[in-house]
Amino acid sequence: MSHIESQLQRLGLELPAPIALPPGVKLSFPWVRISGSRAYISGHGPLNLDGSIAGPLGKVGKDLSLEEGYHAARLTALAMLASLKVALGDLDRVDSWLRVFGMVNTDSSFNSYPLVINGFSDLIAEVYGGERGSHARSAIGVAGLPFDLPVEIEAEVLIRP
Repeated sequence: MSHIESQLQRLGLELPAPIALPPGVKLSFPWVRISGSRAYISGHGPLNLDGSIAGPLGKVGKDLSLEEGYHAARLTALAMLASLKVALGDLDRVDSWLRVFGMVNTDSSFNSYPLVINGFSDLIAEVYGGERGSHARSAIGVAGLPFDLPVEIEAEVLIRP
């Protein structure tokens, strides 16, 4: 078992199965694109352990509380780690997290986007530690996301051969 998988286990966290897209949905891009020493990770949302989209769905600040949005961002981090494991074979190959872009589905009355996306950043820091898990980040609010997801997050990591 890799160091990162041991760390996940120690924290009581489990990676979900690969995403089970809704019927009729086809994607024309990979979840993870590797180029040289970098992995570019497409936008991910929160998943249940079986790979289905995790609820609650909707707008943070209207349909979901800040805490529910934070939890959705944590689930999104686990979904992204699951995709990285498939693409890289070993989560220990992630040398460092470089950049994270978080989008929060909300209306104009909510503006605590960074607090929601902290759910993602906090989990990555817990799993990878301060230096490897530290990353540049943006968090914005958007009027809508696919499948009414509360959050969608993409990232870029530096990988080892």
